[in-house]
Amino acid sequence: MSTLLDNLNWRYATKKFDATKKIAAADLNTLKEAVRLAASSYGLQPYKVIIVENPEIREKLKAAAYGQTQITDASQLFIFANDLNAGPESVDAYIKNISETRGVPAEALAGFGDMMKGTIANLSQDAKNIWTAKQTYIALGTLLAAAAELKIDATPMEGFNPAAFNEILGFDKLGLNASVIATVGYRHDEDDAQHYKKVRKSHEELFITL
Repeated sequence: MSTLLDNLNWRYATKKFDATKKIAAADLNTLKEAVRLAASSYGLQPYKVIIVENPEIREKLKAAAYGQTQITDASQLFIFANDLNAGPESVDAYIKNISETRGVPAEALAGFGDMMKGTIANLSQDAKNIWTAKQTYIALGTLLAAAAELKIDATPMEGFNPAAFNEILGFDKLGLNASVIATVGYRHDEDDAQHYKKVRKSHEELFITL
């Protein structure tokens, strides 16, 4: 059985996907569940994850991603969109979820809820947008690790026009912003990048132990 490190060494940023290979429904559900279980600040998950399969929409998004073929050739396109309107309503919904899931009276969670509301209220809109966008990257990292375990290729991408994505997908009306995306599928045999040695900083360069 492969280990986590084996899986991470196996994965790479796929440049060319095999458009004929599709992710099985069971594996896609596993990826979705991994993303659902991802950590987030307070556990609030202030974002939505949009999975785009429609080829016509993906063609439009490809143009807004500078023509990168991964957008249309990968089996699925995951878009992590941070919630621009995260606030009291989001917190109330989360508290309700905790109460129902754990069997805890909502009144007992009021202090936690008020703390979250106060913290978010003290953020400027720009600061809140940055904070919620950061949470999407945690979910993205979880997706990459889960995909590697299934030997599914996943490429994180920031090379796209968020404003154009928002317009194409109607995010403005939903209070969402395209933060980061990932193309998910299977590498093409002709993708030379799969043969490149992985380049990372050494332990000595990367870590500082105090």
